Amino acid sequence: MTFSENKLIIAILIGAVAGILSGCIFGTAMVSVVWIGDLFLDALKMMIVPLVIAAVISGVSSLGDIRKLGKVGGATLIYYASTTAIAVLIGLLVVNLIQPGVGIGQAGTALSEEISNKANTGFVDIIRSMISPNIISAAADMKLLPLIVFCLLFAAALTTIGDKNITIIKFFDGLNEVMMKLVIWVMTFAPIGIFALIAGKIGSAGGAEAIQQELIAVGSYCFTVILGLSIHFIVLFIILILFSNQGRTFLIKLLRALVTAFGTASSSATLPLTMECALEAGVDKRSIKFVLPIGATINMDGTALYESVAVMFIAQAYGISMGIGEQTIIFITATLAAIGAAGIPQAGLVTMLIVLEAVNLPAEGIGLILAVDWFLDRFRTTVNVWGDSVGAAVIQQYLPEENTKDLK
Repeated sequence: MTFSENKLIIAILIGAVAGILSGCIFGTAMVSVVWIGDLFLDALKMMIVPLVIAAVISGVSSLGDIRKLGKVGGATLIYYASTTAIAVLIGLLVVNLIQPGVGIGQAGTALSEEISNKANTGFVDIIRSMISPNIISAAADMKLLPLIVFCLLFAAALTTIGDKNITIIKFFDGLNEVMMKLVIWVMTFAPIGIFALIAGKIGSAGGAEAIQQELIAVGSYCFTVILGLSIHFIVLFIILILFSNQGRTFLIKLLRALVTAFGTASSSATLPLTMECALEAGVDKRSIKFVLPIGATINMDGTALYESVAVMFIAQAYGISMGIGEQTIIFITATLAAIGAAGIPQAGLVTMLIVLEAVNLPAEGIGLILAVDWFLDRFRTTVNVWGDSVGAAVIQQYLPEENTKDLK
């Protein structure tokens, strides 16, 4: 890590801490800085679509023969499914051990109409969300899953047309480099943006007193979620050490992306910086461009763990016993739903509704956890980004040897 990178991560950490303190001390007054955080977030989001298009097409085309993509793609899916399943298992273990919902009662917040309308979302809707009849509309609505599917197919076709693809590949390679340069420029303002995002969110929640009341009400639940996420973070680090040539330095290099993920609560918005940090950590460009955009869309370790804990918490609050059979259903459903639901708005909420329905729990139970969802969302997003980054480091071991005619 260079001196300038060190200064930036220190500045981001200072911004995050200052945001927490300002939100707690000044309360609702900090709502006035929300627009600054939104501006920073919008600047990151502005780059997502062109970066995803350029990275996926450039990454897949750099693999050469399309038949070689099978091994890399298979390893990627196995990694995502395995780590998500591990996350759900950890969530179930900690929630059974701590039992945060026992004795708290059923009093919760009424669900909004927008949330209630999503209660009938099923796996067929998730599968259909992978394909959009209008790819331009999907990009405009920031629906990344159908966009990535299209780019994968486009790049696959591109590798089959021989030397005619040279100009097109050079274009997307160049576009990818330009977008990464823009990321560096935007991240100069990260300390201010993250300060405003955190301070504004705490202010809009009512300041320190309101947050304290919320945490007291469901403090054991929050502790259980954060404990589970912390354990999974360590498990991912162990996977990194065992299955890649990376180690502690990799974590240090990724700090900027992880802090930004905490500040923005968005894996997609953090994607440009995650790609830059992984590149600086020495991960193969092809793995970064292929694995990370897909991971930011479908790999939700933190979300899956959070949902397994939340569903069990709701069952405990309602006094409903969840045996081995029901918990097996939670395990399977949360794992599959977390991988497949990214194309739907409010994906975490939708998958939780699916899991609740699978074990016959009332959807209204979500009202018990809505008050602290925004707070825990930052922790699970950080774990999501960490899981994607570890995946890029692990999957690079399965890349074919680089073509000597590579156009990078």
